[in-house]
Amino acid sequence: MASKRNFEEQVAALDELRSQPEESRVGSLRKALAQRNNFLAAKAADLVREFRMAQLMPELLSAFERFFESPEKSDPQCWAKNSLSGALAALECQDAEVFLRGMRHIQMEPVWGGRSDTAGTLRATCALALVQCRNLTEKDLLEHLIDLFADKDKAVRAEVVRAVERLDSPSASLLLRLRAVLGNDESEVLGACYGGVLRIEGARAIPWVRRFLASGDDSAAEAALAIAGTHSADGFKVLQECLAKATDSWWRSVLLSAISLTRQDEALEFLLELVRTESLDAEAAIEAVLRSVPSEEVIKRLESRVADNARLKRAFATHRSASS
Repeated sequence: MASKRNFEEQVAALDELRSQPEESRVGSLRKALAQRNNFLAAKAADLVREFRMAQLMPELLSAFERFFESPEKSDPQCWAKNSLSGALAALECQDAEVFLRGMRHIQMEPVWGGRSDTAGTLRATCALALVQCRNLTEKDLLEHLIDLFADKDKAVRAEVVRAVERLDSPSASLLLRLRAVLGNDESEVLGACYGGVLRIEGARAIPWVRRFLASGDDSAAEAALAIAGTHSADGFKVLQECLAKATDSWWRSVLLSAISLTRQDEALEFLLELVRTESLDAEAAIEAVLRSVPSEEVIKRLESRVADNARLKRAFATHRSASS
C-alpha cells in the first residue's frame, strides 16, 4: 500500500512540474529519468519533450539504453522506449545508432493465446527520426529504411513509407513507386505510397496514380484521396472522368468525396449541379460537400439547392448534423 502511495505521489509531483519554473524542473526530471519504473521514466520523457529541455539529452540516452536490458521485464509494452525515442526525435538527436537500435527492436510479450510484438510504435518512431540524422547519406538512409517495408506491423510499414517520403528526392519517389506497383499490402500502406509520390513529384504524377483507381476497392479509394490532396484542376478532371465510368454506388460515393476534397471551384459547382438536378448522386454529393468542412457560404448555397425537395432536405439535415 505504501509503495502504491509513493508511486502516485511521484506521478503527481511530475504533473506539478508544469506550474514550476524551468530551473526547478531539471533536477526532478533527471531523477525521474533514472527510475527503474518504466511508467515514471516515460512520463518524465514526455515532459522533457514538452518543455524542449535539450540539456537532458544525456539522461534520455542513458535511460533509452537501460530499458533495452531484459526489456520484457524492465519495459513492458515499450512505454519508456516509446516516450524516450519520441523525446530524442523531438530534440533532434543526431546519434543514428540510437534510432537504428530502436528500428531493429522486436519485443515479444505474452498475450492471450501466445505472444505478440509490442515494439511496432518504437520502430515507426525511430524510422522517422533516422531521416533527420544529418551524418547519414541518402543511400545510407534508404538501405536502413528499406528493410521495414517487410515489417509484420502494418503501422510500421506505413510509417516507413512516410520516412522515405521525407527524403523528398527522385530516388525516394522511385522507391515509393516500386512499392506501390508491387502492391500486396494493406490499403493504408499503398495509400501512403500514392500520397508520398504526389507530394514529392507534384501534380505531374497524377497520371501515374490514376492507374490505381481501376480496381474500385479500398486501395483505389486511397488513390482517389491522394489525388484529391493535390488540390489541382488536373486532379478534379481525373476523378470526374473516373466517376463517369463508375457503376458501384460505394465507389461513386468515394469519388464524390474525393472530388469535394480537391477544393476546386469547378468541383464544387459540379457537386452543386448534381444536387440541383436531383441526380441519382444527389444525396452522396450532399454528404461529400458537408464532410469537406465547407464555408458558411457554401452551406447556404447547398441548402438553397435542397429547399424544394423533401428527400434531399432530409439528407442535408442528416449529414449536416453528422458533420457538425
